[in-house]
Amino acid sequence: MAPVAVPTMETLSISEDKKDQKVEDLQVDEEDEEDDDDAEGEEGPSTGDAKKKKKKKKSKKKKSAAATQSQPPRVGLSKIFKSGVYPVGEEVEYREDNAFRTSSAEMREKERLAQEDPSTTYQNIRRAGEVHRQVRAYARKTIKPGMTMTEIANLIEDGTRALVEENGFESGIGFPTGLSVNEIAAHYTPNPGDKQVLQKKDVMKVDFGVHVNGRIVDSAFTMNFEPTWDRLLDAVKDATNAGIREAGIDVRLCDIGEAVQDVMESYEVEVDGKTYPVKSISNLNGHSITPYTIHGGIGDKPGKSVPIVKQHGADKDTQRMEEGEYFAIETFGSTGRGRVIEEGACSHYALAGGAPERYSGHHQSAKSLLASVKRNFGTLPFCRRYLDHAGEKNYLLALNTLVKEGFVMDYPPLVDPQPGAMTAQFEHTILLRPTCKEVVSRGDDY
Repeated sequence: MAPVAVPTMETLSISEDKKDQKVEDLQVDEEDEEDDDDAEGEEGPSTGDAKKKKKKKKSKKKKSAAATQSQPPRVGLSKIFKSGVYPVGEEVEYREDNAFRTSSAEMREKERLAQEDPSTTYQNIRRAGEVHRQVRAYARKTIKPGMTMTEIANLIEDGTRALVEENGFESGIGFPTGLSVNEIAAHYTPNPGDKQVLQKKDVMKVDFGVHVNGRIVDSAFTMNFEPTWDRLLDAVKDATNAGIREAGIDVRLCDIGEAVQDVMESYEVEVDGKTYPVKSISNLNGHSITPYTIHGGIGDKPGKSVPIVKQHGADKDTQRMEEGEYFAIETFGSTGRGRVIEEGACSHYALAGGAPERYSGHHQSAKSLLASVKRNFGTLPFCRRYLDHAGEKNYLLALNTLVKEGFVMDYPPLVDPQPGAMTAQFEHTILLRPTCKEVVSRGDDY
């Protein structure tokens, strides 16, 4: 798709008009209909025989109808957006030294070329972003206290698989659905047999990803079901938006962290007459994303982390964001210590590297599982439920062996250990286009 002209306001919201402009109306099959009139009995003037006249109507065509999403969402997006053009995310003008990019003919040409390159095409990213918006819209109105974590995960993942039209490494789930509750900030997803039930008093982080041809959209939100923790959610949402505002080509990563913390820690939460300051969780970060790698670098070059606190001295990350890079801007706030530790049963895993044929251990079941992991997930994260979905059986010993031997990495839940701590998260994925930054996961909800 040709670059969209950017108006002169700093932030542009997705409009329904723009969506309509990008979508090709779907036509239902048109069928000819023939109806016979009821027989008309007419007596002849001399015989009295009944004669029947058949009147053939002209062919009728059914009216065109735009395909709509089902509830729960199960209609693949290629059936709705038949042109292959998907809604543009929120476009935000660059500021200060980069303001020239909005109107630069050179930058517009670079963007046109980028969109034509099948390895970087924006349509892959926008398709994943639209899947995320539609799936989460249903999830946000459907998830209620009393549901189990497994039911919630299945609700999200079944919808994602259907809308993205899961097909091996061409399209699918980006990583296991995070459903981290209360003091757990991240990296919890239900294992098989999990019976945990969502409570009305809970604060739940919902973090899920979608990929199309390896381009992952990573976005998260937090749900609460009573007003006690509203201000905590407000703090984290505002901090994430501050990070998005600050981000841009040539911006230092450390400067984003400082902006996030300033906003986050301007909030307080009052609970039962006691006031709790909101703290940025200092050892959690946003991150760059590369094809098929959620915390990605390129080749031997490591990925970039986007801090959410101010950095000092030698700890300052003065690396800069670059044109064409792709980031998850995510922030976490806590009413507790503001640092997390690993605690609890592991549920997230990822391939650590090494070809299955190089496995030199004595466990044939581990070698077989390693081959299955590489075949089904590659460098994408997975969980035990996904091994079940792939048809694996009795794999727990083999999985633990692969973790112990360093072929698979495990990621336990991340918890603020201070008693009574409550945590929240909001996250968006941004693309640093030549002419503007696009918040590809932005929706009407957050």
